[in-house]
Amino acid sequence: MQISRRRFLTAGGVLIVGLGLDGLGLAQAQTVPDADRFLGKPLVPDAVDSFLAVHADGSVTVFVGKVDIGTGGRIAMRQIVGEELDVPLERIAMIEGDTALTPNQGATAGSYGIARGGAQLRQAAATARQALLAQAAQRLNRPAGDLQITDGVVSAKDGSASVSYGDLLGDRAFNVKIDIKAPLKSHERFRFIGKSLPRPDMPAKITGHHRYLHDLTLPGMLHARVIRPPALGATLVSVDESSIAGVGGARVVRIQSFLAVMAEREWDAVRAARALHTKWTAGTGLPDQGKEFDSMRASRVVRDQEIAKRGDLSALSAPPAGTRPLAASYRWPIQTHGSIGPSCGVADVRADRVTVWSSSQNTHGFQATCARVLGLERERVRVIYMDGAGSYGPNGADDAAIEAVLLSRAVGRPVRVQWSRQEEHGLDPKGPAQLLELRAAVDPDGQVAAWETQAWLPLATANLPNIPLLSVDAAGIQQTPGRSTGLIYQNIDPPYTMPNVNAVVHWIPDAPLRTSAIRAPGKIANTFAVESFVDEIAALARVDPVEFRLRRLTNPRGVEVLRRTAARMGWQPRPSPRPVDARTAVLTGRGIAYVHYKHEETLVAMGMEVAVERATGRIRVTRVVCAQDCGLMINPACVQSQLEGNIIQTLSRTLHEEVVYDRDGVTTVDWGSYPILTFPEVPALEFELIQRLDQPPLGVGEAASTPVPAALANAVFDATGVRLRTVPFRAERVKAALARG
Repeated sequence: MQISRRRFLTAGGVLIVGLGLDGLGLAQAQTVPDADRFLGKPLVPDAVDSFLAVHADGSVTVFVGKVDIGTGGRIAMRQIVGEELDVPLERIAMIEGDTALTPNQGATAGSYGIARGGAQLRQAAATARQALLAQAAQRLNRPAGDLQITDGVVSAKDGSASVSYGDLLGDRAFNVKIDIKAPLKSHERFRFIGKSLPRPDMPAKITGHHRYLHDLTLPGMLHARVIRPPALGATLVSVDESSIAGVGGARVVRIQSFLAVMAEREWDAVRAARALHTKWTAGTGLPDQGKEFDSMRASRVVRDQEIAKRGDLSALSAPPAGTRPLAASYRWPIQTHGSIGPSCGVADVRADRVTVWSSSQNTHGFQATCARVLGLERERVRVIYMDGAGSYGPNGADDAAIEAVLLSRAVGRPVRVQWSRQEEHGLDPKGPAQLLELRAAVDPDGQVAAWETQAWLPLATANLPNIPLLSVDAAGIQQTPGRSTGLIYQNIDPPYTMPNVNAVVHWIPDAPLRTSAIRAPGKIANTFAVESFVDEIAALARVDPVEFRLRRLTNPRGVEVLRRTAARMGWQPRPSPRPVDARTAVLTGRGIAYVHYKHEETLVAMGMEVAVERATGRIRVTRVVCAQDCGLMINPACVQSQLEGNIIQTLSRTLHEEVVYDRDGVTTVDWGSYPILTFPEVPALEFELIQRLDQPPLGVGEAASTPVPAALANAVFDATGVRLRTVPFRAERVKAALARG
């Protein structure tokens, strides 16, 4: 019997389900009570005390400048410290991203949270272990070699004497510099590292008890909404404050063209923002989006940067007899971060100190930004990280927080700024468009006689202190102009052995919208082009795509991920595309892609199976197989969760996502105009995770995103014989491509 949702609700039944999710007893270890007792502790990056504190009861507090933005860092960092100190994880608390308490380890970006931040922490813990052993040897009058550590207790191997960490140190400082030569625990003795242990933040998140930045309230706090100009570049002419007289307690704050309304109650701030009458100048105007890629191709080039150049490229311009030329152009659109919850920021600006609560991925960098905007010494500003609603690079979080700072300074009270969905989609800095043109010459034996990649990319501003913030400009406050994009030039050259290769970036001076790094910045589009083109060459040579890659891949770890992916898929060698019956309504195919991320980090191979509806152009991804080698996996379950998120989000970006704008600004400002992947579209996901306990970690947060579009495009080609080179692969675009054949 089927029952509708309406009938179920009206039936009056109640179902209560209880779940026990405490895991290792870490569920209550998300926050550290009275964290301010640590104020004044060292923050320099070469001191053990900057990272670790051992308390009289034997517990440990870890101080990490990197932040957990949903990647599982809160358990992984504990595993690292617990391993090196031999302390049970339930005794380890962690403070992250608080500029007054944690060392500056740089932004949480580039998949370096564990690869670099975790490595620093591990070396600090290894140094601390050596220091504690030395103290114990002196206390017990035994050589350090005669001692062993179990659960934070140092004892003689013969069991005759022991002393705990708490007794040795007990809330006193180590006063020890980090020793980069302090021995790390051998992987044969790992107790915590390499285990899939539960994350401490998940129980509260699953049950709705987790406290996000958006939930923060402070005594005397005002709620604010910023009034945005109707067009990009418009300036404020006048404000009619009497228009909100009917909203009790609402007030207006204006600093040049920065305009906001505030109230004690959030709903009153929303009402006032809707009611306020304003006049603005005309905007400066955006270019015609329909000509975006043509404009990039024709743009003035600031400079050329050779990424790779080797061998003789003459076969491209004067191909020998029998050599076949191949050329293709690939286009990647502007995309938004699309955080599920809009950005939020809270600030309390006082005469003697400034405190900002933010979900920034770079709290220490944002501390410097706030200090510059306020004209204060950096030490007088404290930025405290709190979880936001997801970020995949710098979204609107810093904008919302700096707006709270400006408003709090203006009114002398704590202020909370909450963005709307329209603001988040319309105003967050975007991942830029990318244009890549590739050429190859393929000899009669199917060998690549020459390869060329040309990319047209917007130039990032060197040494830019922060992404220029909207309201700082509107308020007339000096900030360094420029553009941030991330390292969008990486992986434009193939990872395979080819004798004659040229890969060059033509850096162009501008982009229509404000830019920032978005997950795997640049590498997704670049790998889409390179790995699609590899398949195009294999098809021209009538060689199986996996075999074509394996013949040219010398990295044994790369060979392994490719072979594992093919084996897991049950890959049967044959050239693409598969023979197609013109009467078939639903076409099916498989594709594969490979990346050595940044040519030096994580190795990923990805296979996909797809079904394409001929009548509608709709693509359905039915299966994804991913093999990844990221070196040492601290917590394999967290790694797999990251891969799942990478694949699902990038499928969304490939199938659906594209920012659209007109002369005044972005028009795709909601989930209707900027659709994302839906739950029914999520395919079956299968993984081959290669654990290398004796190797350093290489990073997980971005790499598995990069081969997704190419694997998908290659699978569509295998199914249909049609090559898709422009993202997103929306149904109407695919249908038109199928009609063209």
